[in-house]
Amino acid sequence: MAHVLIVGGGMSGLSLAWYLKQFQKGWDITIFEADERVGGKAWTEREDGFIMERGVNGVLDNKPSTLELAAALGVTPIRSNDASRIRFVVRNGRLVRLPDSPRAFFTSPVLSPWGKMRLMGEFFIPPGAEDKDESLAAFAIRRLGDEAYRYLIDPMASGIYAGNPERLSLKACFPRIHELETRYGSLIWAMISLQKEARKAKKTGPSAGPGGVLTSFTGGMEDLVDALRKALTEEIEVNATVEGVEFTDGNWQVQLADGRAFSGTHLVLSLPAFEAARVVSPFSSRLSFLFSKIEYPPIAVCALGIKREKMENPLNGFGFLCPFCESRKVLGGLWDSSVFEHRAPSGYHLVRCLIGGMRNRHILEKSDHEIAGLAISELKALTGLKGAPDLVRVFRWQRAIPQYHVGHLALVEEIGQGLRKFPNLFIRCNWIGGVSLNDCVLNSKILARKMAEGKDVSRF
Repeated sequence: MAHVLIVGGGMSGLSLAWYLKQFQKGWDITIFEADERVGGKAWTEREDGFIMERGVNGVLDNKPSTLELAAALGVTPIRSNDASRIRFVVRNGRLVRLPDSPRAFFTSPVLSPWGKMRLMGEFFIPPGAEDKDESLAAFAIRRLGDEAYRYLIDPMASGIYAGNPERLSLKACFPRIHELETRYGSLIWAMISLQKEARKAKKTGPSAGPGGVLTSFTGGMEDLVDALRKALTEEIEVNATVEGVEFTDGNWQVQLADGRAFSGTHLVLSLPAFEAARVVSPFSSRLSFLFSKIEYPPIAVCALGIKREKMENPLNGFGFLCPFCESRKVLGGLWDSSVFEHRAPSGYHLVRCLIGGMRNRHILEKSDHEIAGLAISELKALTGLKGAPDLVRVFRWQRAIPQYHVGHLALVEEIGQGLRKFPNLFIRCNWIGGVSLNDCVLNSKILARKMAEGKDVSRF
């Protein structure tokens, strides 16, 4: 009988185990989590009536993988408020609303008249080389112009990856955009064509903003983690740091730091790349070297509970992003109590500021007090905060989001070749196949089915 050993109890490992139980009910599964809790960056803190996310804020319902899993587990989702469709970017030291329609774009101050003309000229820009792995910055400047890059694309990259667009790979990070340029030759023409197709099919066409409705759960993302933990109680080993792994006598052997050992037929690395590099180093220095190429930036999340009368801005929106060229102290701010109901007690706002990223890699050298001071000073400047917040919490991520840099897809292909040298060795984590929670859950489902059916086409 198969025994699957899953090293890592984040959302990828948990969802993989759950799907394996559905597809192969006779298999044994063991999840090893080094921490005392499972769930990874889906982690909610609840204090004094505030519901604060340490990490992921929710999922978009246009990719239904996470919500389908939640439904199967009996967890009821909640949709974000209409305010979540309203988003801001900082320009010239003030918040400017991002346009959500072509008409709004032409009247918006987010770009200068020249910047708007250059962006509209995208229609006449020839497509780039299909096989070139181009950086997000190079692509955006080539197609949209420097100003649109600085005020639209750069903050988007910071918001999703906390990354440097000059290093992020377009094909790896935003494959759909690369596909549209390749197919239509122009992003504007692609938008027009897709909207025509949608009207014919009597569906909603694509928009300039993120698709779908942001969705979470009543008690935060921890509700989904709790449901998975309960469904996998017999499979989970917490406080179980993997000391070493080896393949002997046709099976995988996992040695824990507390002296326990486990043997299994399949091994899945559901760890951050740097931890996976440590685990595989005894039996494959090559894989360890490849895994170690994945970079992670540090991020501090500062959650602030603020009485409404202390804030001049009504915070009617999702939040704001800060272009790098604006030289702000934060990457952006999320107005959580405006996005979801009951995230703060009556009469209070809950705001989370993100600080750090690839272009501010020393942020965690600062104290919690210093980090909170940066967030508070920016809220005073941008949203009119008066006085001190009533609750301050700082959450630290030493290595936050894996970076899909130029060359990432070639690296993944080389990793796949290396994995095939070892029987039943797999990877399932967000450093391959997409960083979003939706991507992680969907890829876990796909891999679970492949494993259950004995397919060895892909190892992740």
